[in-house]
Amino acid sequence: MVSDTHGHLPSARRAAELLADREIEQVLHCGDIGSPEIIPVFSRWPGHYVFGNCDHDWAPLRDAIELVEQTCHDEFGEIELAGCKIAIVHGHDHRRFQDAVDSQSYRLVCYGHTHAPEEHYEGQTLVLNPGALFRANPRTIAIVELPSLEVERIVVD
Repeated sequence: MVSDTHGHLPSARRAAELLADREIEQVLHCGDIGSPEIIPVFSRWPGHYVFGNCDHDWAPLRDAIELVEQTCHDEFGEIELAGCKIAIVHGHDHRRFQDAVDSQSYRLVCYGHTHAPEEHYEGQTLVLNPGALFRANPRTIAIVELPSLEVERIVVD
């Protein structure tokens, strides 16, 4: 899981290198993609993308996502992997984010926006922010083992 790349290719490429060393099955991007050039960096895995508050022009981002046969969810994604229902949001729309958490319909709610890694449980739902790949110190990503929801945080810097 990655977030807040803001078009920063060096950090995105380094994150992809680190992910390539592990058994990754999917990449979830929690928004603020920043530029279409980010999308191919993660295209070796099936991917799911949501838009953030800094993703102002959705059309070229959506085109880049579709070009590499990934999935664009606009501002809210809902997927199921390994029997786990997962919500993907950026987090800038606090009501939408909190509604997903409060619903207790998801085993995992993934979000970004704050540029700070964070994880906690609310009821049965793991609420997880992988951190950011731009404007963060350190820059971090997260790997979630499903269905156990064990989290590994990786420093990219």
